[in-house]
Amino acid sequence: MNYRHSFHAGNSADVVKHSLLIALVQALQHKPGALTLIDTHAGCGLYDLEGDEAGRTGEAAQGVLRAFADRNPLLNDYRAAVNAVNGGNDPRLYPGSPQILSQLLRPQDALILNEKHPDDAYALRGAMRGTPAAVHERDAYELWLAMLPTRTPRGVVVVDPPYEQTDERARITTTLAAAHRKWAHGVTVIWYPLKDRATHRRWKEQLGKLGIPKILCVEHWLYDEDQPGIYNGAGLFIVNPPYAFAQGLPPLLESLRAALAPEGHRGEISADWLHD
Repeated sequence: MNYRHSFHAGNSADVVKHSLLIALVQALQHKPGALTLIDTHAGCGLYDLEGDEAGRTGEAAQGVLRAFADRNPLLNDYRAAVNAVNGGNDPRLYPGSPQILSQLLRPQDALILNEKHPDDAYALRGAMRGTPAAVHERDAYELWLAMLPTRTPRGVVVVDPPYEQTDERARITTTLAAAHRKWAHGVTVIWYPLKDRATHRRWKEQLGKLGIPKILCVEHWLYDEDQPGIYNGAGLFIVNPPYAFAQGLPPLLESLRAALAPEGHRGEISADWLHD
């Protein structure tokens, strides 16, 4: 499944991913200690929702535009992150995870971005000009391990690949196991598209065999039943989420489900521990 960021900017998966990423970092920032934020598949950093690629799919209409039409205050932080790159106007530009993470930085925090695709890496450097982000152009899985343990006592690794390669899930599983051995207390966020429940169930079983004790699995299914051959939703595996984040999730998830449910469907969004 090819999920290159630029074609899907601002869709429902982005709304959920970025809302939860904001809440996660904010929960970690309850403590004053420095954080290192690492994005292994950073993409371009900033996307034009009226450009050729995002315009071709039009997925923002069912994502960020729905989130802006729904006035639930629990989505205010997400909307503020999008507004920050649009000068308070209606969303035309969409911030990728690098831009959103840069907005959350405190003076003591660090941001490390990586994008292997040369054209996207060039765009990323331009999008992040004026921020303290360090930008790399390396293999994502090599960089993931090379940056661990982080120089600061705490950190977050965001893994958000396009799933272009058939072995993407296998590489994530193998690298996560190695990363956990180097950095057992670290927070890792792994984004994935949901195409069908059977494929996802098999991957969850493989991750469960790694012996990592704290993996929170957030699943957002758009439709009440699988729609064959299409994108059915997305989710996040979150390793070692802070207590404050996990406790505050239920109302945020319900607000996202309600805002993003397609017409005629209730949709489903859940958060469960992988080993429960």
